[in-house]
Amino acid sequence: MQKVKYIVLAAMVTSLAACAPTIDGSSEEAMEASIDAMKESLPAEQQAEFEQALQLIAMDGMNLGDLMQGEKGAEQIIQRYAEDLDGLTAEEVIAKGEAIEAEQARKKKAQAQLEIEELYQKKTEAEQQRQQLQAFEVQKSRFYKRKDYFGSLEPIIELTVKNGTDTAISRAYFKGTLASPERAVPWLADNFNYEISGGLEPGETTTWKLAPNQFSDWGTVDAPKDAILTVEVLRLDGPDGEELYSALIFGKEEEERLMELLKDYPEFKR
Repeated sequence: MQKVKYIVLAAMVTSLAACAPTIDGSSEEAMEASIDAMKESLPAEQQAEFEQALQLIAMDGMNLGDLMQGEKGAEQIIQRYAEDLDGLTAEEVIAKGEAIEAEQARKKKAQAQLEIEELYQKKTEAEQQRQQLQAFEVQKSRFYKRKDYFGSLEPIIELTVKNGTDTAISRAYFKGTLASPERAVPWLADNFNYEISGGLEPGETTTWKLAPNQFSDWGTVDAPKDAILTVEVLRLDGPDGEELYSALIFGKEEEERLMELLKDYPEFKR
């Protein structure tokens, strides 16, 4: 007798499911009317889920090609949307939306993991190349202003460098920081580079007096005479003008992007 009751109950559930209202995708008007009626029949807490699922299904069926075709493309989008929804109950619509959302989250996570791995690789490469850059030694660095031919003050970055690498260098890139020991914030931190006339051969030492534009930050900075200039080598180009070593492949922007991704996906943190 108990078994018979279960069979009857299962039949009733199946019958009710079969009678559940479905979306009519036979035309745009019929689809809109059946969607509105279906939404009105749902409890208030399910209506938001239903609407979100409809949006996910609609967006999932779009592609750039259709959007570029104007009215014809819009008709194709609506037709596919109607085909996707035709015959679905409210529960099936919500389930379809959840499946799309889960797949989007999976793809987003996979893309984030790929980007995180690439950023970690860049960070490792930058650290390795920074070691190579140390062979190009800045032995002396000084910043001051002197009067030019017209009596105006022009900024001068004076550097003494030694090429300790085993390759001739055609251009060097630097980060200069002008600061006072008793101050937490530097007067100026700025990148600059210098194309070396004739290059700098391995083992050679030279002194440069670089004159930045008077209207640049170097020209307008108002630092005391005892401010100290420290210089970091960021990149070196070889004799062919191509990049030889560079720490610029992983900078502030890359670090911030990595932290942003790891905040959302801490499981990928090394």
